[in-house]
Amino acid sequence: MLRRVLTQSPRVLSATRAQLNTRPVGALSARSAFSKHYTTNNNNNNNNRKSNVATGPVTATIQKTAPYWKAEAVVDGQFKELSLTDYKGKFLVMVFYPADFTFVCPTELLAFSDRIEDFRKLGAEVVGISVDNTFSHLAWTNLPRKQGGLGDIKIPLVSDLKKTMAKSYRVLIPEAGVALRGLFVIDPNQTLRVSHIHDLPIGRSVDETLRVIEAIKFTDEHGEVCPANWKAGEKTIKPNPKDSQEYFDAVN
Repeated sequence: MLRRVLTQSPRVLSATRAQLNTRPVGALSARSAFSKHYTTNNNNNNNNRKSNVATGPVTATIQKTAPYWKAEAVVDGQFKELSLTDYKGKFLVMVFYPADFTFVCPTELLAFSDRIEDFRKLGAEVVGISVDNTFSHLAWTNLPRKQGGLGDIKIPLVSDLKKTMAKSYRVLIPEAGVALRGLFVIDPNQTLRVSHIHDLPIGRSVDETLRVIEAIKFTDEHGEVCPANWKAGEKTIKPNPKDSQEYFDAVN
């Protein structure tokens, strides 16, 4: 029955609040796996974490076309199918996170959600992605923020139930069955421009994500390059030996 619900048409579905009052078993299992993996990694001081990340047949590479995806998502309280090509012509920020009903994850997702208008001013959208199913996502949005829930979140939550997206973007931890905190910025031509991957206990910065989108837009439009810690309106560098001296003379 559940399989039919997850695959049936039409693609936009709904569920009652009463059905979502309790945390789903899948979400609790994911939370347990996340906690176990986080504790194990910290206690073992494992220096070989690189080998723990799975790779898929088509993997994300900077300056190359981003790996295509199509998946079910929770959008404004309903189930809807989304795909990478839905965002062609815009910047897309893909925010992978380990699991629903966890700890750092709601702080990140709500931080991005609360700043969504700042992203849209730059022509960008944001989606959150985890290996949880859409029922878990929906239940989490019905839990108040004060209880660790997401409440009225303004960004879609994508379900990577088969883990194909996590594999393609090289963020899957096979042993835990969850994704690292991967953040990817895809430009309007669907080219991957930014890849940031954090370990599980480390949250990401909304301000830094906005900054790099502004930098991409500036360099694409003006042909100059952005120095360390650059912010909109600050000096940039003409990328040739002679003209770059103008920048270095000004700041040193």
